[in-house]
Amino acid sequence: MDPGLFALLIAAAVFAGWVDAVVGGGGLIQLPMLLVAFPTAPAALMLGTNKMASVFGTTTSAIAYARKIKLEHRLLWPTVGLALLGSGAGALAALSVSSDALKPIIIAVLLAVLVLVAAKPQLGLEAKPELHTRLRGAAVMVVCGLAIAFYDGIIGPGTGIFLAVAFTTLLGMDFLAAAAHTKVVNATTNLGALIVFAAQDNIWWLLGAVMGLGTMLGAWFGARTAMSKGSKFVRIVLVIVVLALLARLTWDVYTGR
Repeated sequence: MDPGLFALLIAAAVFAGWVDAVVGGGGLIQLPMLLVAFPTAPAALMLGTNKMASVFGTTTSAIAYARKIKLEHRLLWPTVGLALLGSGAGALAALSVSSDALKPIIIAVLLAVLVLVAAKPQLGLEAKPELHTRLRGAAVMVVCGLAIAFYDGIIGPGTGIFLAVAFTTLLGMDFLAAAAHTKVVNATTNLGALIVFAAQDNIWWLLGAVMGLGTMLGAWFGARTAMSKGSKFVRIVLVIVVLALLARLTWDVYTGR
């Protein structure tokens, strides 16, 4: 591999790890870089390699958050169990279903997220524990553990954003608490998809491992940045990443990529 291209991929992995730790959406940076670097490689191979690199970063940020922020284990672990199954099913579907058909739906969902965040300027800035009911907890398990996890397996970019918004809107968590729970679930969705891609031999192991070290570094700094800057900073990054993801997906649909 060309040294310049290799350095660019590592830099993208570090930045992706940072973005993913703060708010999610690191796949917006990392996966397109892989596709550009290896335009003739099978899409499933790039998805698998991206998942391998991502699981390093999400696991690192999950550990960093868990050390500082209290997790709601009764809610989290059933969600994690479902997420492992949901993402694995999504990865299986990725081998036979074109992601292009899903892009317009994802764009619509992201627009809804953007409108929600703009319409509720206090969303995620302060916790609202009164929203945390058993019914809403069950809804989070289904939405995060199955629907969003399936999306992560079949496509991926923006998963952390969707998870964070689900924890914030449904359970009234602030953005920092939502980020802590999101990273644990996201690490699991990455692992579930990774197992399927590995079974299909759709991973470049060495490249994925090296990029994984980059995402670990970025995630370590990203988690600490988010916890030191607070929920307001996370909200700002959320809006920026959603706008970037919208622009990327809209361009893909417009150009037919």
